[in-house]
Amino acid sequence: MGTFIGHVCPGLLLVLYGLYQAIVVSRAVIFNDSLLYPLWSPKNKGRWARLWKISYEGLLKIVAGSLLVIYEISCTNGALKLMNRELPPRFLYPKEWQHLTMFTLLILNGCVDVMSKNMLPQRCVVLEKGALVLSFYELLLLMVSHVKESSGIELQVHSLLILVVFLLLLVLTAELWAPEMFQLWMMETLLILVLGSWLIQAGFILYRPVSGYPWDDDDMNDLMFVTTFFCWHVMCDALCLFGIYGFSYFWHRCYYSSLKMMGSKEAPYHKSTPEPLYRLLQEIEQPDKEDQAPLLAKSSPRDKA
Repeated sequence: MGTFIGHVCPGLLLVLYGLYQAIVVSRAVIFNDSLLYPLWSPKNKGRWARLWKISYEGLLKIVAGSLLVIYEISCTNGALKLMNRELPPRFLYPKEWQHLTMFTLLILNGCVDVMSKNMLPQRCVVLEKGALVLSFYELLLLMVSHVKESSGIELQVHSLLILVVFLLLLVLTAELWAPEMFQLWMMETLLILVLGSWLIQAGFILYRPVSGYPWDDDDMNDLMFVTTFFCWHVMCDALCLFGIYGFSYFWHRCYYSSLKMMGSKEAPYHKSTPEPLYRLLQEIEQPDKEDQAPLLAKSSPRDKA
């Protein structure tokens, strides 16, 4: 992960996932729907229903984690060994092993999602949330120790990244007790977008500066502008989330209003004026009473006799 691609690819995946979750959360907020058990999921049984129930998020985590593991191993100079054969033995490639641990956590979290949604008799949301929170706790510990040898620009970039992970960890921990709270889901989506966009920005700052010149660790202006760029990322991601919600709101309103207008135009062709049941019964019984009236008139003298 200590390369340009190693920062940009995970960041791009996080941004795409954040955009997808922003659309899902916006739709749930607009229609006051459940975030964990949406009403628009098909309830009929069949092939399409089985495909719909597959945990695509879990599969995506497994595939993405596996590809990142392969990439990390391929980028290592020489064979990836844990310890050397010298005396006393020393650990080798500490940062690479930390990267592999992060990607393994992603794979295991995806396995938990697939098991909960597709293998257990009933979905266990607490298991999914608990595994995700545990993964982020370990990720935070790895990232704190990951910056021990960093300094200057690299330390500033990773410190802001740690801040986002810590805030996201707090939100995910709160979701264990309130998994259906829309405000927490909005905050989680925003932090995922910030985490992904800042990872991409970190790749450009550390490995491919836009100006073509590396950032100076001893220049206070460069250090200050790292924080300024981070604040710009937070504002842009917040505007992006607000824009997705606004577009979803107006699109759904216009879409359903157009459906209502089409339904009102087709209504006269299918319109019927059903009357109450007792009126229909009265109309049916009225001829019978008229037929029975002469018979009653004829039978009345006999009764008097």
